[in-house]
Amino acid sequence: MERPITLDPRSPYVLDTHELGRRPGTMRRVQRTVAAPEDLGTAVIGIPAGDDIDLDLRLEAVMEGILVSGAIRGRAVGECVRCLDEVLVDIEADVQELYVYPERAQVAVEDGDDEEDVRELEGDLVDFEPALRDAVVPALPFRPVCSPDCPGLCQQCGARLADPENAGHTHETLDPRWAELDRVKSMFDDTKES
Repeated sequence: MERPITLDPRSPYVLDTHELGRRPGTMRRVQRTVAAPEDLGTAVIGIPAGDDIDLDLRLEAVMEGILVSGAIRGRAVGECVRCLDEVLVDIEADVQELYVYPERAQVAVEDGDDEEDVRELEGDLVDFEPALRDAVVPALPFRPVCSPDCPGLCQQCGARLADPENAGHTHETLDPRWAELDRVKSMFDDTKES
């Protein structure tokens, strides 16, 4: 019994494979620009929802289903983990994902593949959004920085150390083990002044 098709063929992330049929070796290219989905990233960097993502994909019919491969390009926005300034990073991620025919999906699960790892065609339609996420998120920098030599922020006062006015920025820090001696010294200094 076939499952009902729940994908909307008008969605920018849904790829129609009807013209490929089930003829291994047939292929076609798909090039389109889509709007980034919500939450495409991590806590510190991601592609903002609605921003352009360029897809350059090849759909190829194989024995098991449809192989989708190609490149995904977009611009991620985040903040430097050292100084909290805005960071813009051009992302290019490669993708290669097999979408299996429904009868092959059942065989794969019976053979021990995790059901969540098997991507299945819905009729002639491919839901590409999960594969897009799986390709883009690992391509994002784990610890984005505005420049490799960014000195960050002062740990005591929060001043941005890369700013010219903060060149040579320091704080006198006294080892707490010497604090009592410093207090005694200041008492002697006070008595000398009197």
